[in-house]
Amino acid sequence: MEYTIADLEYWNDIIEEKAKEVGLDYYPQDFEIINYNDMLAYEVYVGMPSMYPHWSFGKSYEKLRTLYNYNLTGLPYEMVINSDPCIAYLMKDNTLLLQILTIAHVYGHNDFFKNNRLFRQATDAKYTVEMFKNHADMIRSYINDPSIGYVEVEKMLNAAHALKFQTNRTIGALYLDDDKIRKKKMEDYRNIEYFESPIVPRIKPKAPDVEKVPQEPVEDILGFISKYGDLFEWQKNVIEIVRDETKYFIPQIETKVMNEGWASYWHYNILKSLDLPQKLYIEFMKRHNDVVVPLQGSINPYFLGFEIYKDLVERYGLEKIFEVRYLERDQSFLRRYVTKELCEKLNLFQYAKKDKNYVIEEISDEEGWKEIRNSLSSTCGMGSIPYIRVVDMSKLDKTLTLEHVFDGRELQLQYAVETIKHIVDLWKHRVVLYTNLDKKITKIICDENKKITYE
Repeated sequence: MEYTIADLEYWNDIIEEKAKEVGLDYYPQDFEIINYNDMLAYEVYVGMPSMYPHWSFGKSYEKLRTLYNYNLTGLPYEMVINSDPCIAYLMKDNTLLLQILTIAHVYGHNDFFKNNRLFRQATDAKYTVEMFKNHADMIRSYINDPSIGYVEVEKMLNAAHALKFQTNRTIGALYLDDDKIRKKKMEDYRNIEYFESPIVPRIKPKAPDVEKVPQEPVEDILGFISKYGDLFEWQKNVIEIVRDETKYFIPQIETKVMNEGWASYWHYNILKSLDLPQKLYIEFMKRHNDVVVPLQGSINPYFLGFEIYKDLVERYGLEKIFEVRYLERDQSFLRRYVTKELCEKLNLFQYAKKDKNYVIEEISDEEGWKEIRNSLSSTCGMGSIPYIRVVDMSKLDKTLTLEHVFDGRELQLQYAVETIKHIVDLWKHRVVLYTNLDKKITKIICDENKKITYE
């Protein structure tokens, strides 16, 4: 190792002072130096010091370790947890310059976690680590309970993991309370002004069906199952654990481009302002270019976010990007601030697979850039996950009816079928899903024995 802890403390003090000078506002920052085995483990456990046991974590670890050992994948230079204090892991094998760059990058993430409205609404950073530890302890207590055991807990976690992103897509949204909706509908119905007329017959409006469940479509499938499903209390608790932890990660999914672009923008500008020795400065430029390099056939979120922030500063000044950092998520960030000039500069184009060939559909010309911008916006974050919601629960046999909100992208049938089977594991009754396949409405039915039929 070419540096000491004292070296890192020295550079951290300098970088932290620079971060304050440029206006970054962050939680207290803790760093931990780890080796590559630790980084593999933390990456699998999404950075958390404590997580509940599940076979999928072990599978991910073995897969990642194999890919890394055969040089088929790399490891992140760092990993940052949205907590207060903010925890960041630095790879022990990083060079001194890479540690300096990474420390500056971390302060960018830390500022973003503390100030972006999605994180402020969805998470309480002060209790992040405690929440994950409490969840881990609870799951282990169910595993060790002779009346429950590992097999039953694993079955619940398998199903809940398969559905974890089928929850509220709007940060801060509450589960729709059917009782409140019924009350509002009945009040509205009673307040309708209705006058009998002997000349012009009028039909009195039909009273709302207050027995229907749900009263309005529900996108939080896990929440619906937890409320109406035939479950034991511990099973509901497992579902709520998965829901709570998913809420923690949704802001990160929804702001990937913004968050990585913000951290990259600030590591670049902070290090440029430091009086780096020439040897370190040359490595800095190479490492930075490695981070924001455009990718072939896909979008590098570091690169795209970095370029948009640069463009905003050039057009509106530095204050603008702090406003954007607070207000936006990737969907609105891309739709508002990807311009024709930026599309041309970055040479963005849109392609699709037709038959066995890939065909360029749009380029950054007068009209094409808008399609490219809209595609980027609509498919980022939670937009990359199918939107499926509960529309009905049968009063007779508790058949659960779901609908796929079709946006032009069909479900991958194999994954859809397996996911429906997991829903049956939780719901314990027949599940029906309406979706669009081959340009026609298709009804996929999964009975209590997980037999699949189509209509």
